[in-house]
Amino acid sequence: MGRRPYVLLSCAMSIDGYIDDATDERLLLSNDSDLDRVDAVRAEADAILVGAATVRRDDPRLLVRSPGHRQLRVARGLPPSPAKVTVTGSGDLDPAARFFTVGDADKIVYCGSAAWDKTRERLGHLAAVVDGGEPVDPARVLADLAGRGVGRLMVEGGAQVHAQFLAAGLADELHLVLAPFFVGDGRAPRFVGDGRFPWHPGRRARVAEVRQIDDVVLVRYALSDRCPAG
Repeated sequence: MGRRPYVLLSCAMSIDGYIDDATDERLLLSNDSDLDRVDAVRAEADAILVGAATVRRDDPRLLVRSPGHRQLRVARGLPPSPAKVTVTGSGDLDPAARFFTVGDADKIVYCGSAAWDKTRERLGHLAAVVDGGEPVDPARVLADLAGRGVGRLMVEGGAQVHAQFLAAGLADELHLVLAPFFVGDGRAPRFVGDGRFPWHPGRRARVAEVRQIDDVVLVRYALSDRCPAG
């Protein structure tokens, strides 16, 4: 088993720590300039991972949007967009979701052991369906991705997936974008919930960069010695 992929977590949140509101509409926390930055970060990844709840709620395409970034990837012998990855305990995913139907990138579904047969039957014609353990183990996911040649993984959420990678100490870098407003609704999801994390008052994460991008602020945290400064 090779070295695990470099893991970069990306998240935008309100001033009071929410990553969405409690309505059915997706809350836009970023701005156009920051979305261009995120697109560039995506273009550098070998795979993009989101949780099944994000697939169901946001129906993301998970593609590189910029023609220039896509062309640079193709010039390097890569597909226009990174592979798409999701994790699900139950396998309850809609085959018509844009995760599966949009773009030619490889798709990989890591599911709970108990749901593997069902998930393979439901989605096996659209994606590689892999037994991720019971419950799905992020370390096992990373080991399998490394075996598939993934050297750099971008994790785009949601909150539960971010918390799992952070609590397991499997994140190398965190891009946290702060939007200039409050949500103020306890029914809405926060960046991460309660948990035991390797970074605490006695072990602080290193700030690698702080950057204003129009009306949002990006803080880049180094969570391992694999993360470069600046």
